[in-house]
Amino acid sequence: MKCTQCPVACGAERQTQAGACGVQGIKIAKYYLHPFEEPPISFKNGSGCIFFCGCSLRCVFCQNYELSRNMRGKEITVRELASIFEELEEMGAENINLVNPTHYLRDIAGAMQIYRPKIPVVYNTHGYERVEQLKIASEFVDIWLPDLKFIDPALAKRYTMRRDYAKFALPAIEFMAEKPLKTEEGKMLSGCIVRHLILPLAVYDSINVVKFVSELPPTVYFSLMSQYTPFGDIKNFPELQRGVTRREYNKVIAAVEEAGLQNVFLQDFGSAKQDFIPKWDY
Repeated sequence: MKCTQCPVACGAERQTQAGACGVQGIKIAKYYLHPFEEPPISFKNGSGCIFFCGCSLRCVFCQNYELSRNMRGKEITVRELASIFEELEEMGAENINLVNPTHYLRDIAGAMQIYRPKIPVVYNTHGYERVEQLKIASEFVDIWLPDLKFIDPALAKRYTMRRDYAKFALPAIEFMAEKPLKTEEGKMLSGCIVRHLILPLAVYDSINVVKFVSELPPTVYFSLMSQYTPFGDIKNFPELQRGVTRREYNKVIAAVEEAGLQNVFLQDFGSAKQDFIPKWDY
């Protein structure tokens, strides 16, 4: 079957050849109880994260570069993926967190038919999505956790070669934002959290992101991240070879306050370090 799961719609026969995402079949780099997601996601025991390999977006500054470029990982079957859902659940995971799932949606849906977790399912995505595919995912997803990386197409083209990022990401996030919010004693059971990573020299675009989020339903949470760390293939991008400054961070915080956003997670300014990057198992 030709792959059209992401907006690239490369048409690769993923069982026999790699797609634009760089992978064929199913490949993961790690699964474990992750303590560093937003508080209502990690909650007490940690989020049951499954890190999928390859990526259709391939940001040059990717913090999970080895994973997104398919430089490491372990090939598994749909049935093995279903077993991982069950294993994480037995380990006490607060949820099943599908990290970078876009180009594996068909396989994930198949695994869900074999074993449907009894805990919430999180769709943790870069935001470069097709709404028609999200409608398929909505059959089993409880919590949407998208990044909104850029609104400016020039930034998207410079850092991902996908100038049309916002063309797909904005309507995708509008769709995800309609998910009803449900919490229980501080744990999210259903809803949407939109993430945004502040980049050096891109405060203007972060402010546009804040404005966009402010127009979404008030039940949507906004997670502003300051953890950008020089990483990945950035030798030709001098502006990315430093972290975000306190001044840049404060400007975006001011925009959040001016927009009147209420449900906000603010990452500490000192979070820009590689400690948050997982050690890959495979």
